[in-house]
Amino acid sequence: MTLASLSPQAALPSPSTAVWQLGPVPIRAYALCIIAGIVLACWVTERRLRQRGVAPGAVLDIAVWAVPAGIIGARIYHVITSPEKYFGAGGDPMKAFAIWEGGLGIWGAVAGGALGAWIAARQLGIPFGVVADALAPGLPLAQAVGRIGNWFNNELFGGRTTLPWGLEIHRMDPDNPGHALRDDAGQPILEPGLYQPTFLYEALWNLGVVALVLVLDRRFKLGRGRAFALYVMGYTVGRFWIELMRTDEANQILGVRLNVWTAALVFLGALIYFVRVRGPRDYLIPLGPAATTTTPPPTSDLSQVDLSERETPARAAAPEGYRVVSEEQYAAWQDTGVVPPADDDSRSDDGQPSDDTAAADLTSSDDEPVDEPSAARTDRADATGARPADRDS
Repeated sequence: MTLASLSPQAALPSPSTAVWQLGPVPIRAYALCIIAGIVLACWVTERRLRQRGVAPGAVLDIAVWAVPAGIIGARIYHVITSPEKYFGAGGDPMKAFAIWEGGLGIWGAVAGGALGAWIAARQLGIPFGVVADALAPGLPLAQAVGRIGNWFNNELFGGRTTLPWGLEIHRMDPDNPGHALRDDAGQPILEPGLYQPTFLYEALWNLGVVALVLVLDRRFKLGRGRAFALYVMGYTVGRFWIELMRTDEANQILGVRLNVWTAALVFLGALIYFVRVRGPRDYLIPLGPAATTTTPPPTSDLSQVDLSERETPARAAAPEGYRVVSEEQYAAWQDTGVVPPADDDSRSDDGQPSDDTAAADLTSSDDEPVDEPSAARTDRADATGARPADRDS
């Protein structure tokens, strides 16, 4: 006797209602799950951005661009990959704008959201790689929460199963979206048998991707967008085999669902990026007004803290830009509050010591410090003025 031959012992029920009316306003479970996922992703991203030196609240400026762009991208991908529903025989092109009726593609959401985040990062002076790496664990967490919305909608399930677990599916009313059909007794009608809960598999897999990114990022200090590439690889591996289990209608290429091909191609692109891109993690120091509002060093005497400032804290001004520095320089800035000179960044774009730094190491020694002319010291001090980040990752 094999496991597959056993009769299902546990049936996971599905909700019979996914939409509730609050007066004239419909409250959709799927929309609530998407909003909850976005909030969680923003919270995680905000914490990770601040750990890398970004000023508080920057994630809101990024979300203003990334969230709408992600929704638009998700809808565009859905319409392009399912054109017959809108432009085929009997299709209604205006339905392409009816996003509340469902139809979002995660691939388009990631692409559109990335474009929006890139625009926001440029405006804030933050290297895009820093933003992408900060978002890496938050995005699969949001996806996991969003899959709960598919459960409410009785969608994205697999074929019939004889495993010891299975999903009950309601027969939904096409004339009353978000509600199950009911029999003469008023009971919701179930489809016969139990089905693979592929939405649940994907949600659990996404939580595993969250753990994978957090653990490896902490262990190897991934930078330059490599943490985001790791998320993409982890997600697409799961999406590949889960997509093969689904039985809902989808366009195919060579007898294989389109999303399976997409998952394979996106995985290869992320793998190539992860292998080819190298370099240490970037940290940022705010320039301008925000650079002068640093917290006291951890070793400071508590008797020197001005309690009046703590009682009426001034609202921190938004930084005029950021300087990309190494981890060591960032730690020194946290301890002293002193912004390192612009020419003190000893890393080139590939993460190796720059030629100027190497030359300085060969022409000076620790025992004999170089005596700079006063004019040179003035130039160096001027170089610490406010300006955007030196480069985009």
